[in-house]
Amino acid sequence: MGSAGAVESGVPGLPGLPHFAPKAKRVIFLTQSGGPSQLELYDHKPGLMKWAGVELPESVRNGQRLTTMTANQKQLILPGITKFSQCGQSGATISEWLPHLQGVADDLCFIKSMTTDQINHAPAMTLFLTGNQIAGKPSMGAWVSYGLGSLNRNLPDYLVLISKMQRPSDQPLYDHYWGSGFLPSRYQGVKLRNSKEPVLYLSDPDGLPRHLRRGMLDGLAELNQKRFEKTQDPEILTRIRQYEMAYRMQSSVPELTDLGEEPEHVFEMYGPDSRRAGSYAANCILARRLVERGVRFIQLFHPDWDHHSRLPSWCTARCRDTDQPSAALIKDLKQRGLLDETLVIWGGEFGRGVAGQGKWDSPEAGRDHHPRCFTMWMAGGGVKPGLTYGSTDEFSYNVAEKPVHVRDLHATVMHLLGIEHERFTFRAQGLDFRLTGVEQANVVKDVLV
Repeated sequence: MGSAGAVESGVPGLPGLPHFAPKAKRVIFLTQSGGPSQLELYDHKPGLMKWAGVELPESVRNGQRLTTMTANQKQLILPGITKFSQCGQSGATISEWLPHLQGVADDLCFIKSMTTDQINHAPAMTLFLTGNQIAGKPSMGAWVSYGLGSLNRNLPDYLVLISKMQRPSDQPLYDHYWGSGFLPSRYQGVKLRNSKEPVLYLSDPDGLPRHLRRGMLDGLAELNQKRFEKTQDPEILTRIRQYEMAYRMQSSVPELTDLGEEPEHVFEMYGPDSRRAGSYAANCILARRLVERGVRFIQLFHPDWDHHSRLPSWCTARCRDTDQPSAALIKDLKQRGLLDETLVIWGGEFGRGVAGQGKWDSPEAGRDHHPRCFTMWMAGGGVKPGLTYGSTDEFSYNVAEKPVHVRDLHATVMHLLGIEHERFTFRAQGLDFRLTGVEQANVVKDVLV
């Protein structure tokens, strides 16, 4: 694994974890922010053509909540506007807008019956990533980092990369999406920025020699240790560790983010945008490099999937951003022998509704948010390749069979990492919290190898 072999070993996690032998050692979460349309990408509903322009039957909607953006308009059905193919030996249905993912269909495990409780972006994404729609709980990556520890002392356990978009996105990505909540702050995600200084305040000031920085940190650690012995405040230990991590990252981060050592065929595999710093494609290459260096949880955010209008043009643009790099990441991990122990997850906080938003038969039409059903896929890390799990009704409006709630997804990810989610808790404010909360959450065993 190249330079990764020279990295110092990491820090162990909690005693007794993992609870059993894990299938996955690490996670790459390709988070598509805004709600990709399952109707255009994965959930093929050819029967909708006969319903084009017809109002959605009340028996299908059944009083389900709409957002204020479409609550006062007629729910006129907009059939999916893409062609689909049955791909690979598995026969998975994938849109023509995703030709590269069509080529790795037999490596993917589709869940077409995802469901969530929240209809607006911030609470839905907060639930999607922390298990609760109210901000303040630890993110999934923070839970994993806290429980399993680090595989690498030179980089954080949990790293976040956000795509630098070609056009501004009006949908914010809040820090609590990768926050540590009530866990010690050392477990929060560290954001790699798309700039000359990927991590703020990491570089030494001009004129400060390396040996003076080392001496200053040693003195600061001694003072902090004395303070800890008096107060027993665990955040002081976190501060000591973070200063030391920052010192080591002064060498590891520049080496990580320098893609100049990657051969030409890698850039060709990840696509024409892979040389643009901060692009989704470049971040996918960085994700593979982080896997090689033992980072436990890697999260890529790609925004601007919120297509209330101009669906044919904006959705195709996001597919062009993500299709080839996502497929390349699967192939790259596989050919390097890393996919079996790396769980790759692709998905957004909810899907899109079957009714057209605006004039349903216009190129300006879009789709509103839809929490009742949407599609995600996973690959590697102990999930069955070439499987399609669950289904929706003929309108892609309700789950027809095998519903998978966001909490079930969390339980399943934890299981793949060797963690029994009901036994994995943290006491805060007098309560034992866990990622999956107190509601029912089940491991989706049918998708496991």
